[in-house]
Amino acid sequence: MRHSPVEILDAKTREKLCFLDKVEPHATIAEIKNLFTKTHPQWYPARQSLRLDPKGKSLKDEDVLQKLPVGTTATLYFRDLGAQISWVTVFLTEYAGPLFIYLLFYFRVPFIYGHKYDFTSSRHTVVHLACICHSFHYIKRLLETLFVHRFSHGTMPLRNIFKNCTYYWGFAAWMAYYINHPLYTPPSNLRSSAGETGARHLCGKEAGSVTSPSTWPCGTCGPLVRSKTRKIPYPTKNPFTWLFLLVSCPNYTYEVGSWIGFAIMTQCLPVALFSLVGFTQMTIWAKGKHRSYLKEFRDYPPLRMPIIPFLL
Repeated sequence: MRHSPVEILDAKTREKLCFLDKVEPHATIAEIKNLFTKTHPQWYPARQSLRLDPKGKSLKDEDVLQKLPVGTTATLYFRDLGAQISWVTVFLTEYAGPLFIYLLFYFRVPFIYGHKYDFTSSRHTVVHLACICHSFHYIKRLLETLFVHRFSHGTMPLRNIFKNCTYYWGFAAWMAYYINHPLYTPPSNLRSSAGETGARHLCGKEAGSVTSPSTWPCGTCGPLVRSKTRKIPYPTKNPFTWLFLLVSCPNYTYEVGSWIGFAIMTQCLPVALFSLVGFTQMTIWAKGKHRSYLKEFRDYPPLRMPIIPFLL
């Protein structure tokens, strides 16, 4: 069988890093990465980015060499992505942290609120309800990570785990400190109806986020996928999927809605700020996914918006 030579150059310096003279034409990029690792063990496949142009996009692992626009000798450019960590590890870490941290404040462990409040319990129902809702949310996230989601990319840069954990853990501690504080004032009688509305809103949105993942197509939720088949997502008989009629990323809509409900129920400023920051980031992701759908599918439903029906 005729082989296709492959040379790999550094994308920054153009220095030749490797010359592979026995690569089969039907070899994939993933297989080429494995061959490259044999000569440079410090660059394992997950931290490699191979591309046709030094400033171009990374080739997909499933791309086949003979189908790429290359000459007799294929020239690929390498860029080091840095140390990598699995998405599963990152998600489990960033979700387990808020669950554990919130419970520390809820049970008022020593050295948080003062000695006389150690392991005391709040007399306010909303405090206990908030703990149940917060715990349920992150337990659901952990179970989804373990048993529901598969990932379009196996790893992410190691530095991201510190950024993500700072965000999730920091906000969890901030909101938990105030909601579980011995001097916390729950919604008054004038605002109790708003609190009840927030609780019902939260439960509804959480139910939506629980039941809708099974209908998500490839890439609907950032790196999370249920299948590698690319297709337009449509509603099913599940009423919580009907939001697909109006938005491209209903999972983000449900996520934002649940935190808005939590903010209304607790009437706590840190929760409102967490909801705002999360909404801003999810809007960016939703717009990007919406644009990719429009480019990929000519018959994509024109009435759909990225995250908020009829508005955004």
